[in-house]
Amino acid sequence: MSLALNIPRLETERLILRGPQETDFDPLCQFLTDPVRAAGFGVEPDRPKAWRWFAMNIGHWALHGYGYLTIELKETGEPCGITGIWSPEGWPEPELGWVVYAGFEGKGIAREGAERVRRWAYGDLGFTTLTSNIVPGNDRSIALAERMGAVYERTYDNVEMGEDLMFRHPGPEALA
Repeated sequence: MSLALNIPRLETERLILRGPQETDFDPLCQFLTDPVRAAGFGVEPDRPKAWRWFAMNIGHWALHGYGYLTIELKETGEPCGITGIWSPEGWPEPELGWVVYAGFEGKGIAREGAERVRRWAYGDLGFTTLTSNIVPGNDRSIALAERMGAVYERTYDNVEMGEDLMFRHPGPEALA
């Protein structure tokens, strides 16, 4: 059961993208408090701060009507990452983001989930553009953004992450 209302359940061949559940917190916390794995996303120093991020995502859904979805493997029901649209105060515009947890990299999960979220944003929410904001040196995320058709647009100062590279995704007309 989802903790917030009006969060869609999106599916792909292998994945369910759904609203956060309390049981999703432990794997997300492991990610957020890992200074190496979360370096390109935003590291939280401890479990209580990670909980605040988890709750903030639910609040983001309430305020914007979009946020991060939990990526769940259909086959096992395991949460294996998050993907969604993020636009807190200070962001230049809505961002399509993704994270996969340890042990789930290199399986196409991030791309499959992010492409499904992008279709939802364009088709159901009426977005006409999306960006992905990636810290310099996060080569795997840069490569994924480029495989999804996003192109580097500019470097800017992210209020949370410092220097960030903005990649612009193709609009809905280019993906039709």
